[in-house]
Amino acid sequence: MNRAGIFLITLVMVLYASIFYPGAARASQDNNLSPNQTLLERVDRTDFPVLYLASPQLQGDAVWMVQARLKELGYEIEPDGIFSEATRELVRLFQMANNLEADGKVTQNVWERLMNDEGEEPVLSQAAGESKISIEIDVGKHTLAVFSNGQPIKQYKVGVGKGSTPSPLGEWKIIQKSLNWGNGFGTRWMRLSVPWGIYGIHGTDKPYSVGGSLSHGCIRMRNKDVEALYPLISLGTSVKIMENGQIFPKSFSAPTLKEKSYGQNVVYLQSRLKEAGIMFDNADGRYGKMTVLAVKYYQIWHGLTPTGVADKETYRSLGMIEASS
Repeated sequence: MNRAGIFLITLVMVLYASIFYPGAARASQDNNLSPNQTLLERVDRTDFPVLYLASPQLQGDAVWMVQARLKELGYEIEPDGIFSEATRELVRLFQMANNLEADGKVTQNVWERLMNDEGEEPVLSQAAGESKISIEIDVGKHTLAVFSNGQPIKQYKVGVGKGSTPSPLGEWKIIQKSLNWGNGFGTRWMRLSVPWGIYGIHGTDKPYSVGGSLSHGCIRMRNKDVEALYPLISLGTSVKIMENGQIFPKSFSAPTLKEKSYGQNVVYLQSRLKEAGIMFDNADGRYGKMTVLAVKYYQIWHGLTPTGVADKETYRSLGMIEASS
């Protein structure tokens, strides 16, 4: 058989193996890695993903965030976005220092303790008598507007979450500020009070993504823009995130919501209650006692059984679903 025939048979066998035995092809690739190469599995989510030492090793924005925060708190680490043995050991040290189970895993409990630790340099909240600064972000228009005492003073183009990982609509507050996390977080970070994950306004090393919908839910700004914004913003600054001027989706699945529920659907309910004239604090995604009272008040006002639970009957009355649903 000539060389051309041998090559053709070999090509057919490789294609057959890749289609019907993809695991074998992957194993072959793995075995051909050089000693300095390591398989990596990306974790870029912001919904409190569990991080741990694994094979292949975990890498991505979520790991970088943990490492940058540990460095900010004084631990000796240079962020590289890879959850290595050294990273696990520093997580264990943090857990021991905070009376947590020292297993080296970053669970939701560890995320919350890590991100809420104030470190050595507290950031002052907005002082009484100063101009009241607030932020409005429209993910449909990819804009961030800054207001002083209700008057617009600045506007920036921003990048927002993609369809599978949308930016959280709602009324939030800035609860943390940090400098120079680097990588995908750029030169400045300002965390939002979203209860179901770690979301913030930050810089980026991907300036081409500003103006698009490419993030994992955070609000991306050009580094020079976020550096200009950062000194204007104090802890507690209000941040309203909308889509084309509204805090309500194009479609709503109408789940039953009650006290201790949380998430984007709670935001939609709270926003609609406020539109209906029932005043309470923010549409912040937490179904607490004030939301229970607001729902009860609305139900009494509209002749419904005052349970404090948001059900389909309540949603129909609020116009959140069709009458026939």
